[in-house]
Amino acid sequence: MPYCTTRDGVEIFYKDWGSGRPVVFIHGWPLSGDAWQDQLKAVADAGFRGIAHDRRGHGHSTPVWDGYDWDTFADDLNDLITGLDLQDVTLVAHSMGGGELARYIGRHGTSRIRSAVLLSAIPPLMLKGPGNPEGAPQEVFDQIKAGILKERSQFWKDTAVGFFGANRPGNKVTQGNQDAFWSMAMQETIQGGVACVDAFADTDFTDDLKKFDVPTLVVHGDDDQVVPIDATGRKSAKIIPDATLKVYEGGSHGIALVPGDKEKFNADLLEFLKR
Repeated sequence: MPYCTTRDGVEIFYKDWGSGRPVVFIHGWPLSGDAWQDQLKAVADAGFRGIAHDRRGHGHSTPVWDGYDWDTFADDLNDLITGLDLQDVTLVAHSMGGGELARYIGRHGTSRIRSAVLLSAIPPLMLKGPGNPEGAPQEVFDQIKAGILKERSQFWKDTAVGFFGANRPGNKVTQGNQDAFWSMAMQETIQGGVACVDAFADTDFTDDLKKFDVPTLVVHGDDDQVVPIDATGRKSAKIIPDATLKVYEGGSHGIALVPGDKEKFNADLLEFLKR
């Protein structure tokens, strides 16, 4: 099984499919690189090299106790990119992975990066405050942590409903979507689950976004019940110098997995990659 060893000895598991210009996928919370299998196949079939890693404490990577902070995540990603000696990379990030992508560029620059895609991503800031009235109040994040600590298996089953928009009339969400979410979430350590909430709740990525100097595609559903578009996607598209915003009408947080939206996103991603 392919692993990358980080500078502090953590084993980061990754999938590496196809050949050609590299596309590195960064998963959301509480998922793993498995969430990107449809996109990995799509880009590999189109002549690209698709790579998706499991964040530390998630999936098949080392179930560490600490290191759940943005600088560490960005450095782990850098270890993967430099370890595989990837050049001309397109980074594609979902949800919390968008923070990892933003901090990577803010911390390591774009010398190896060709372009970026932010899908339903958390930047610039999730937490509600005077400067971000569209964000989520602190109580929401406190309730998430309480749910994980109380009984995480049932919490993940309940969370999957809003994640995919299965509570909306006429949705195309399958039971398989929700079961896959639960399975990936249960592979995340409980410590990582709680620590990541603290990480993504109140981190402001505005300064990181201002350092983007590559073409960036921002994709967000306007019915995202997890990461509200007005607090995140719309603002990121305005901050990033060379950004294009695509809004999916009725789109949920799980765009890359839900039938219908998944195929649309794959087509938009391949069109962006061919530029």
